[in-house]
Amino acid sequence: MITVAALYHFSRFADPAALRAPLAELCAAQGVRGTLLLAGEGINGTIAGPRAGIAAVLAHIRALPGCAGLEWKESAAREMPFGRMKVRLKREIVTMGQLQVDPLAGTGTYVDPADWNALIAAPDVAVIDTRNEYEVAIGSFEGAIDPETSSFRDFPAWWEANRDRFHNTRIAMFCTGGIRCEKATNYLIGQGVEEVFHLRGGILKYLEDVPEEQSLWRGECFVFDQRVSVGHGLVPGDYRSCHACRRPVSPADRSHPDYEAGVQCPACVGEYSPADRARFRERQRQMTRAARVGRSHLGPAEG
Repeated sequence: MITVAALYHFSRFADPAALRAPLAELCAAQGVRGTLLLAGEGINGTIAGPRAGIAAVLAHIRALPGCAGLEWKESAAREMPFGRMKVRLKREIVTMGQLQVDPLAGTGTYVDPADWNALIAAPDVAVIDTRNEYEVAIGSFEGAIDPETSSFRDFPAWWEANRDRFHNTRIAMFCTGGIRCEKATNYLIGQGVEEVFHLRGGILKYLEDVPEEQSLWRGECFVFDQRVSVGHGLVPGDYRSCHACRRPVSPADRSHPDYEAGVQCPACVGEYSPADRARFRERQRQMTRAARVGRSHLGPAEG
């Protein structure tokens, strides 16, 4: 069984480039794959591998400047959900495009999963899903507002266009693991919103801690690895990924006439050129051939 660890931590790294090579080398030595992003504001990513390897990498990250308090969410996968290991340097570990936003200067009030249901059921609370529209499409909390954004960078513009809807309203926000809400709640505080809350540990922690019979979550939760989605107890879900557009693909989508494995799904059927489709078909052919002879194939890059 493969251990999967989703993590992030805001810290002030004076020289994130100097941290990259030692971290990448350790992951390679420990058989760990996935993606880790480094920036001046901290670290973010998801990794997978043998338990001992994950423990070694997490210990290394906790020893980085300001990262002793690192928290992470663990789940299990029957097969390795990543094709490779990438350690990348970025301007932000989650891109909002608002460089004045600083979660280390303050965020909204954390709410534990056990207390989340009571908060979002209150009549004076507006619940906002800060994730992208394709993530929201496969699952969200009952009654949550979907900003219908295609990327997190779009959230500030959506708020500016809709802020009058939330006058004299408490705001409760959530995302997959919590990192987007760290920035979104700091942003709203900077916009003068007085009462802002966010789900500690994100949807993943809620699905891990809250019994299904008590849950207000509906559907599955999109994750950024080859599992594509998880449900209560973090059990892998029914969705697959379209290797062309990376959107989640349901069992019904996979039965649609427009679906072609590795090439297109009903959502992206008109988005690519014939040359793109030919390239996707060749990639799928190589992946199928590798699987048939028991070889690994890097497949499409994880996003």
